Amino acid sequence: MLSRIRGFIVLIQFSITVAIVVVAMYLFKNKTHEIIKIWMKVQTYLLGIKFQIEGELDDSCDMVIMNHQSLLDIIVMEHLHNKHLAWVAKKEITDLFFFGHIIKAPQMISVDRENKAGIIHLLKEAKDRLSKGRPIAMFPEGTRSDGKHMLKFKPGAKMIANKLNLRVQPAIILNTKKILDSRRVKQEPGIVKVIYLKPVQAQKGTTWFEDLEEEMNRVFKEELEKNDF
Repeated sequence: MLSRIRGFIVLIQFSITVAIVVVAMYLFKNKTHEIIKIWMKVQTYLLGIKFQIEGELDDSCDMVIMNHQSLLDIIVMEHLHNKHLAWVAKKEITDLFFFGHIIKAPQMISVDRENKAGIIHLLKEAKDRLSKGRPIAMFPEGTRSDGKHMLKFKPGAKMIANKLNLRVQPAIILNTKKILDSRRVKQEPGIVKVIYLKPVQAQKGTTWFEDLEEEMNRVFKEELEKNDF
């Protein structure tokens, strides 16, 4: 019951603070990254999040890929990463009334997965953000999982990384769904564990992406067995 009450409070808080952040990003366009970092720091504090980190983040990588189970995954990676990430989001999110501006205002990348021309647009946008020093951030699963299993990786991240010859930083994020379950509107404080795996250089003609998917699944399963996530 208490987690449900917290969930509704977070929903209201998000609605108010996201609106403030969107307006601030439009008003102070050259301070977009700083505004996002402040909002993420506030969120981790308000949600009662503590971090447990394994491995080392290489923020010189051109792409970050991670598993996806909660809205909180974005907050976690934005809070931990030093650079201004360019997230790849579904067009459906960008089209949301007002809240779609959380993608538009900081110039994230919107992709229409139903449109074949969307692939060309995605590559063009990714190349543009990289030229501005912004690593591409993606969830290769494409959507949120149940937090107990990782979904099959979609080919988008592989295609971008191969085409643009990117160095990829993989990460495993654990326990975010338990801390913030937006679908069931539940929230409770807790520890988020982040495991950084060794960076991988994308290379056409190799199985780097499939090997990485297998490695991420292995680590994810091992952590679930060891911990109460």
